[in-house]
Amino acid sequence: MSSTIAAVVETGGAKFTLSPVDLDELQPHEIRVRMSAAGLCHTDLGVASGALPFPLPGVLGHEGAGVVEEVGANVGSVSVGDHVLLSFTSCGACGNCRDGHPAYCATWLPLNLVGGTRADGSSPVSRDGQPLGGHFFGQSSFAQHAVVDERSAVKVDAEAPLELLAPLGCGVQTGVGAVWNALTPRPGHTILITGAGAVGLSSVMAAALTPASKVIVVDRVPERLNLARELGATHTIDATQVDTAEELVKITGGAGVDGAVETTGNVGVLRTAIDALAPRGTAVIVGAPAFGTEVPVDVNAMIPGRSIIGLTLGDSETQALIPVLVDLVRSGRLPIDRLITHYPFEDINNAVDDMISGRSIKPVLRF
Repeated sequence: MSSTIAAVVETGGAKFTLSPVDLDELQPHEIRVRMSAAGLCHTDLGVASGALPFPLPGVLGHEGAGVVEEVGANVGSVSVGDHVLLSFTSCGACGNCRDGHPAYCATWLPLNLVGGTRADGSSPVSRDGQPLGGHFFGQSSFAQHAVVDERSAVKVDAEAPLELLAPLGCGVQTGVGAVWNALTPRPGHTILITGAGAVGLSSVMAAALTPASKVIVVDRVPERLNLARELGATHTIDATQVDTAEELVKITGGAGVDGAVETTGNVGVLRTAIDALAPRGTAVIVGAPAFGTEVPVDVNAMIPGRSIIGLTLGDSETQALIPVLVDLVRSGRLPIDRLITHYPFEDINNAVDDMISGRSIKPVLRF
């Protein structure tokens, strides 16, 4: 057992508190990682608020990046000293995992989002002899060190800038995967992206690397719409100034959009995106409202080949996608640095406040 400092959420709605914690001995397919950076995501804030049944007190964080300090007996993909990016975990054995879709693993929810424990029911993190909620996305990376599932770790080049690349573990790969894996734009397609946060702007950058001819972004903040233009949007709509549906008709000449990525979690915005679809168009749901939320659709309008799909983490196979994203970031073709604001680990609550207020698009903690 080893000790470290973690940002602990004591109860739902409480601020993060830096606290000494103990890390369990490694299981055969686990590694211990010394954190260099960790991105802050709205999913972390949702769990910290008590909106999801994750056991608290607990340690969150799921966009970690760092250096491997120890490996379990059966770890074969990384070694001590390797630099790694951390993402979600999965069982590796169910049908979806074997088929290259680990984000839809049969055990995804308990292993990543709500369980707070390993598959055997134990937690890798404790305090004063009492287990804490841990194993968040197989990593719980809001800590100076973390016990991490081997399947959560992606090895990267030792020269790769970990403090810049940490958000690839969730937010960036979600936005990119929504476009590349779910929509797969063809030449001349029109793509609509609702919401210009970290996920939405990642979708913009991804769409700019496809043969789509129009990339339309909707938001309520002019500065974010300007940034969307700089990152590849061809059209922007300020929803506070004009009617979004009417503007979409004007931009598309009434033809509709071939694909839409909805990142806001607002059901009215989702309905607008669905209604804007062209025949055979697809709306991808990324933003998550409260559990039990329903959106009415016109069934007859769906019959001309329109579809609505949900998406988890870009439907990504992390070992394949994340190295590609690393190369694109390092070459300047995926400029995620435009989204990032860095904070010292001890300023995590300031980072949370800036994210909630919109002052920061993607906070990244430095250790």
